[in-house]
Amino acid sequence: MLKINTLLTICCFTLFFSCKDDVNTTFEDINITTENNSVVEVNIPKAVGNKTVSSVINSEIEKEVIANLHLGEPNAINAKSIEESINNFNKEFETFQTDFPEISQPWEAQIDGEIMFSSPEIISLALTSYMNTGGAHGMLKVSFLNFDATTGKTIPNKNLINDTEVFKQIALPYFKEATKDKDIFEPELDAFKLPENIGYNDEGIVLLYNAYEIAPYSTGIIEFEIPFNKIESYLAFNSAR
Repeated sequence: MLKINTLLTICCFTLFFSCKDDVNTTFEDINITTENNSVVEVNIPKAVGNKTVSSVINSEIEKEVIANLHLGEPNAINAKSIEESINNFNKEFETFQTDFPEISQPWEAQIDGEIMFSSPEIISLALTSYMNTGGAHGMLKVSFLNFDATTGKTIPNKNLINDTEVFKQIALPYFKEATKDKDIFEPELDAFKLPENIGYNDEGIVLLYNAYEIAPYSTGIIEFEIPFNKIESYLAFNSAR
């Protein structure tokens, strides 16, 4: 009887730890390309671990990459995979070369992703996209994706913060400090808008405004961080890893 109880205990511990490992989501870096690709570079994290959670996260990352590689109206995206998007981008470049042979400047597109923060509650990821289709300068864009670590579903910015108005009061001085040497209008609280990109990192909450979001392209990206100890009580998700 003792041997049976011991065996059952071992089995329970084994099942517990295997289930625990299966819940955790980790990431591996992958490079995605196609056979005839010459102008697109895609390096992104791929979620592994719990199959359900990983599948949802990877699907959202794929959608964002496809959108960033798309040329034309956002509502006209028809690519079903990153590979198809890469091929479409290359075909557009080949068509451009045929139509304008006198223009020798090559196109390029690069997308790099990194995990900014990961905890049992929330995962924050940054995708940096650079695209040049022969213009005077390329376009740089950063996108933050926040995921519920238990489901893999994306978290809207409004659900990251418990009290948006108080959060804006705390964020405004950091915004003014980050933009004090830039030629942009400094808003008062009632006109201050939070950026499209808000995410977690190891030290606090990161707020990032892409070029054109609140200022001319020449101003570049505006980014600043609010330490966790200044904002902790207003966060909807625990900052502890």
